[in-house]
Amino acid sequence: MTRGMTWGIAIETSGRIGSVAVCADGRVLAEKSFEHGLQHAARILPTIDALCRDQSWAPRQIDECYVSTGPGSFTGLRIGITMAKTMAMATGVRLVAVPTPRVLAANAPDDVTNLILVLDAKRDQIFTARFERADSSQPWLENESAHLDDLRSMLSRAPRPVWLLGEGLPWHEKFLDPADRGVHVLPPEFWQPRAAAVAAIGWELARAGCFADPFALAPVYVRRPEAEEKFDAAKQ
Repeated sequence: MTRGMTWGIAIETSGRIGSVAVCADGRVLAEKSFEHGLQHAARILPTIDALCRDQSWAPRQIDECYVSTGPGSFTGLRIGITMAKTMAMATGVRLVAVPTPRVLAANAPDDVTNLILVLDAKRDQIFTARFERADSSQPWLENESAHLDDLRSMLSRAPRPVWLLGEGLPWHEKFLDPADRGVHVLPPEFWQPRAAAVAAIGWELARAGCFADPFALAPVYVRRPEAEEKFDAAKQ
């Protein structure tokens, strides 16, 4: 491969299935997923190594690393971002923080114009964001950025028709009104964030100069991990 290109790695560990992709000038060359849930810690490094070996890349030849920053799985995000920061400190690769809501929105089919993301936050709450576009030729406009909410409230503010996607849907479909014909749940194949989308969005952000400080980069949690909340409650 011609070395005039920018070589990059994309890391996505915000969901129940993780993935890694390698790309050149934003074009994905290969992508691999972790097929066994949240075993990110055991699988992420061998997966990155295998993908790079397949391209005959040495670690210090990688120019940019695009990493999904959340919200999402607390454990998965910590592992993915720690891996990205370690690479940056060890090899000097430049980091790009990619918002997970944008990664998920990239899954939506072309005919989707209004979109709500649904990630389970427990206690009948969701991590969510709302997007809108005139058609697929237009970029998504983020009407509501990532925050903690409930599905009924999100739907009350959304225009119709509106489409839903995200891994939290099995726990929150009970809050849908069957009589509301303007609400559409996308099939499960659209719910999983993918490293390929992280690569595409990360490439665009990098071209705009949006690089992250490896020392300051941190996951976007929206809410503190449940274990921390329980610990603080026990002290009171």
